[in-house]
Amino acid sequence: MLPRQKIAMVIICVFISIFVLDLVRRRKLREEYSWLWLVTSLALFVLVIKYNWLAAITKIIGAVLPTSTLFVGALIFLMLLSVQFSVRISRLTNQVKNVVQENALLRAKIEEIKGIK
Repeated sequence: MLPRQKIAMVIICVFISIFVLDLVRRRKLREEYSWLWLVTSLALFVLVIKYNWLAAITKIIGAVLPTSTLFVGALIFLMLLSVQFSVRISRLTNQVKNVVQENALLRAKIEEIKGIK
């Protein structure tokens, strides 16, 4: 990897990390969602600094070019992100269902109390 490319990638990794941490600090992003971004940024940083590790991983998985390995890594990242969002959506769906049921029970009690008076 050319030195100019390494510098650009290090700057991008540092920028992503600072951006994610700033979003967490301003409470625009919850900590539970920030870990995947920070780990990915750190992994890219390490692979940029230790390019021979990327070449070794490329050889281990049988890819031809290191860019193919990075592409596979990006696909894995997107799949993990999708799983994380799916888990959160499932939790939120259950919470909404519980709130709606509780609301219906409370409404029925209110109607019952109004009917008694």
